[in-house]
Amino acid sequence: MASTRRWSDLSTAQRTAIIAVGTAEVVLTALAAADLARRPSAQVRGPKALWWPALAVQPTGPVAYLVWGRRG
Repeated sequence: MASTRRWSDLSTAQRTAIIAVGTAEVVLTALAAADLARRPSAQVRGPKALWWPALAVQPTGPVAYLVWGRRG
């Protein structure tokens, strides 16, 4: 049977890493969503309607949109 780790069982470094990665995911998702909402469809590679659910795929969706989803 697998043991469950609690937040209090983690070291300070592990807690810091989890908070940093979580913060980065939230920031990247917010930036990608704001850009997708404001950017005209002509400046988005592919349909905007398909990029919205892609942003929910963490952490690759927002990164993929920011790197490959935007035109010029």
